[in-house]
Formats: sequence, structure tokens, C-alpha cells
Amino acid sequence: MIRSTHHDGSGSRVRRLMSRVGIGAVLGVAGVLVVAGVASAHVKVSGVDTTQGGYGVLTFRVPSESATASTTELTVTFPSDTPITSASTQPMPGWTATVKTAKLAKPQKTDDGTIDTYVSQVDWKADNAAAAIPPGQFQMFNLSVGPLPKEPSVSFPSLQYYNDGSTVNWNEKSTGGAEPEHPAPVLQLAAATDATSGSTSTPTVTAQASGSTMDMNSSNDTAWTGIVGLIAGILGLIAGAIALVRSGRKPAAEK
Repeated sequence: MIRSTHHDGSGSRVRRLMSRVGIGAVLGVAGVLVVAGVASAHVKVSGVDTTQGGYGVLTFRVPSESATASTTELTVTFPSDTPITSASTQPMPGWTATVKTAKLAKPQKTDDGTIDTYVSQVDWKADNAAAAIPPGQFQMFNLSVGPLPKEPSVSFPSLQYYNDGSTVNWNEKSTGGAEPEHPAPVLQLAAATDATSGSTSTPTVTAQASGSTMDMNSSNDTAWTGIVGLIAGILGLIAGAIALVRSGRKPAAEK
């Protein structure tokens, strides 16, 4: 009877410890997943062959972070102080893309002649409700653009429209290293080298868009690898705690 009572007490301690540690682990993992979801629910831009002064492909990743509404339109504003004079959209089934231009303050002379306009906005709009981006999903929109500014980075403020009439303006700049609530998509531009500075050919949109998709998935894989590692660590902590409690039990022969 004494042996049975001691066994039940140890088992009870194990169950209580598992319950406490298990609840903490679940809450911790849930918190990490929520933070990861919030951090990724922004309109972002990535690039392929995007060097300063060159041509490349931009990919705008657009998630629908609303729990109830679908994304029906995205308007991206291009910089006027470092103008981009050429943009070609990749066809997207169910969406209509419109490239808007504006007059340059100072016309630019190129090998193809004088250019007096620049790309001021690019707008993508869903043709119908079926093409809209539902909650919890995302879409990617591709552009072949150039010449890119001879700057380390370029910002693309974006306005996202939902089918319930609400909008989200992704136009805030980061200050002091802290990310604002609605940061503008920012593209980092690689410095031009001797091999790339003289190149002005426009890359193939379809091929480069595929590469951009791989880049984004690679980034997501890195984030999820960290989350999986955290979960594995928490499970190891639970197993260690259980082993520690059980190691305090005396063998039956000593009772």
C-alpha cells in the first residue's frame, strides 16, 4: 500500500508539472506564431537583378491581413526625386494593370532619344470578386523596370484596397531602427559593378519572377526553421523536467 501511494504521488507530480510546463509551452509557441504572422503581414517588395542604374524585376508581395475582407486593388507610387522611366507589367489572370506616367522636371537624354516622362504609379485591380485575394492568402505582382536609381535603396509607398471599403496605406518610414505599423515597401539596390554598369537590357519578366518567388520562399523557410527549433527546444524542456521528477523516485526495493 505504501509503495502504491508513493507511486501515485510521483505520478501526480509528473502530471502537474506536465500540465504547467505544457500550458506555458503552448502559450509560448502561440505567441511566436502570432508575432511571426503579424511581422509577415505587410506589403513588401523584392527584386531580381536590381542594381543601381540597371534594369531588373520587382515583385510586390500582397497579403490580405484582414480577417473578413479580400484585397481588390493595389496602387504603388514611384519616386519623383529619383525617377524610373520604364515599367512593364507581367500579365496576371483576373487582374488589370495600369501604368501611369508624369512629366519629368528635367528631360533625360538616352541612347533611344530624349525621355520627358517617368513612371508615377502602377495600379493592379481585380476584374471581379473571384480574382480578389481572400483573407489569409497573398498574391505577387511583377514589374520589369529601369533604369533604377543610383541609390542604396528606393521606397514604393503602396495603397491596399479591400472589398469592404477599407484601405491600408503602406507609406510610413522607419525611424530609429523601429518598424512602423504600416511601413512602405523598400527595395535595397546592389551597387553597380563594371560588368553590370554598362548593361541596359531588360530581363525576361517570367523567368525573373520565378526567381523572386524562390527568394521569398527562402526567407519564409528561414523564419519557420527558427520557429521549429524553438518548439523542439520547448519539447526537450518538458522531457527533461519529467525525467528530473522521475529520477527522484526511489526503487521499489528501497521502500
